[in-house]
Amino acid sequence: MKNLNKLIILLTPKEMKLSFLLLFLMIITALLETFGVASIMPFIAVLTNPDFIETNYLLKNFYGQAKKYGIIGQKDFLILLGGLVLFLLVSSLSIKALTTYLLLHFVRMREYSIGKRLVESYLQQPYSWFLNRNSSDLGKSILSEVATIIDNGLAPVMNLLAQSAVAIALLSLLIFIDMKIAIIVGVVIISAYIIIHRLTRNFMTRIGQERLKANEARFKSVSEAFGAVKEIKIGGLEKPYVNRFTTPSKIYAKSIAASRVVAELPRLAIEAISFGGLLILILFLMHKNETFIDILPIIALYAFAGYRLLPALQQIYHSISILRFVGPTLDAMTNDLLSLEIYNKNNDKKKLTLNENIILDNVSYHYPQTSRTALQNININIPARSIVGFVGPTGSGKTTIIDLILGLLKPQKGSVRVDGRLIDNKSVRSWQNSIGYVPQNIYLADDSITANIALGIKQKDISHQAIIEAAKIANIHDFVVNELPEKYQTNVGERGVRLSGGQRQRIGIARAIYNKPKVLILDEATSALDNLTESEVMKAIRNLGKDLTIILITHRLSTVKDCDTIFLLEKGKITAQGNFNKLILKSKKFKEMSK
Repeated sequence: MKNLNKLIILLTPKEMKLSFLLLFLMIITALLETFGVASIMPFIAVLTNPDFIETNYLLKNFYGQAKKYGIIGQKDFLILLGGLVLFLLVSSLSIKALTTYLLLHFVRMREYSIGKRLVESYLQQPYSWFLNRNSSDLGKSILSEVATIIDNGLAPVMNLLAQSAVAIALLSLLIFIDMKIAIIVGVVIISAYIIIHRLTRNFMTRIGQERLKANEARFKSVSEAFGAVKEIKIGGLEKPYVNRFTTPSKIYAKSIAASRVVAELPRLAIEAISFGGLLILILFLMHKNETFIDILPIIALYAFAGYRLLPALQQIYHSISILRFVGPTLDAMTNDLLSLEIYNKNNDKKKLTLNENIILDNVSYHYPQTSRTALQNININIPARSIVGFVGPTGSGKTTIIDLILGLLKPQKGSVRVDGRLIDNKSVRSWQNSIGYVPQNIYLADDSITANIALGIKQKDISHQAIIEAAKIANIHDFVVNELPEKYQTNVGERGVRLSGGQRQRIGIARAIYNKPKVLILDEATSALDNLTESEVMKAIRNLGKDLTIILITHRLSTVKDCDTIFLLEKGKITAQGNFNKLILKSKKFKEMSK
């Protein structure tokens, strides 16, 4: 029941309505199947004893009505009964086929919808949320754990409901025919399943937890192996990384195999009980001094009912066992979805244009799960349409300041304001729409140059003129048209593996410029460029227009020579500020860095 409630959490209200409609179809299917099985008994009774037509009230009336339509004689009536039995069986199977299709379609589409909800929820989280998350864990949840929940959670639940409807309908039929025998048969078979389930439920939960941990480890090992393939090849580390994948992968496979074995375990025992029970039933009925012809309809009924009831009971047990196995995965998935913040998209398309200044007022920040303060009491005023630079040794807080200005991080103390407006959850999206950002490590998709410059924009909405203009400013246009075989349609490979570091950075700069931002932030964005290329790129950026505000982070001081203001950071504090010449004269640290 606990796991069922968690599965319900994963469904939207619309999906819940669809599931109730499917439940109704399952009940109709179960009733039709029961009618089909029930029709066997009178057919066999008439087949073995034609006089039964005259002694049974219902058959006698039906025979009388059939005569009006030309059914004369017991033989013709027997053929009619056989045809009706066949019609009921075919009809029930046809409805069952339709219901099965709708069930499978519903279940498989939930893999799509739950996966989509997870992607949306993850991507809508604040940047700080990702600092304590491993990307391979997120990929595992979306691509692997959702499939596990569908295959071992939702599919078994829907199967459980369908087979329960069949089992209840058939048991009700058997009780109606002979309550005493039906109760004995039902108690024996169901007791056997309950005993086996109680013996194995803790084991299923334990291997479910092992599977979850092993799956996490194997995803992580694969992600690390192929993310550092150059270092692995150079260091000859292939075998250690294969071993890192092998152990969790083996545990994962063993846990899956064990869960399937336990789920199928009772089938053979129940078959033995069932066939033995059928023999006992025959002997019991014979003991009541009834002839074999008299008991044949009941035996036929139990045989046909058992033919459908036993698989239904086995699938019910299988579903309950698998639900135990998927419990730990369901816990992790529902905890993720319930704990994630709801993102407000109201201001997605608006732009907060910078006209006056960006102010960081007494800002302090420390990263989650760390004791060291990354920034302490930072006060900065960045005038609109100015060029400012942040310099300092590694770990001084430069990138943290940029992340605060970008709205990726929220200060634990102080505030960030643009033209006097506080950058918070309500305004951050519209502020980010005005920014072009170039990180030090450029992400490139396994796609064309065009698609990478216009990242995330639909093909039909891409302006090729704007692509060329941005590429020219980033000093990448001549390389693309003169050296690449398919020019702007050339595929760059995974993470831009077919390009040099400088070429990747220039594509990143072109991407930031493509949307014509009002604020351009470059975080070590020219570190992979030679001095001449960097000079040309920076000159082109400065010539973009007087309305552009440029913020630079760099280790290379030549990059910030023309800045209006340079901020020197050390250990999370601003220790000096001014233009290049002023800092050379007044700051010993800055002077040392310039050598």
